[in-house]
Amino acid sequence: MSLKKPEARYNTVMLIDDSEIDNFINQKMIEGCNFAEKIYVHTSSKSALEFLANFERAHLPEELIPQIIFLDINMPIMDGFQFAEEFGKSCPKIYDKIKIVFLTSSLNPVDQKRAMNVRGVYSFLNKPLGKDHLDKL
Repeated sequence: MSLKKPEARYNTVMLIDDSEIDNFINQKMIEGCNFAEKIYVHTSSKSALEFLANFERAHLPEELIPQIIFLDINMPIMDGFQFAEEFGKSCPKIYDKIKIVFLTSSLNPVDQKRAMNVRGVYSFLNKPLGKDHLDKL
């Protein structure tokens, strides 16, 4: 008799955070809670944007497109707000299919208010990602 692993809540999610340690911890939490089958991890919002633009151009199967993006705010070169704005402009076909969840260490209420005014933003969470966060999503 084999035990079948329960089905994950989501097919695919993406982590975008310049901290490799935070990405590792968040990835292990997502795996441990069986939250997603596949996890794309990016340490640069630029590389994540290029990756998503390829989905837009290549017309890949929908199940490969991340359903949720966990997005850090404070990153070099392109912060989370800039990423969300660029993503909306450069990937209009898939942008509205993806929930953006800001996952940040920022405790600034201005950041939270600004984040919740971004089109497509589903939630604003403080690091570290926990089981309770995932259960609420």
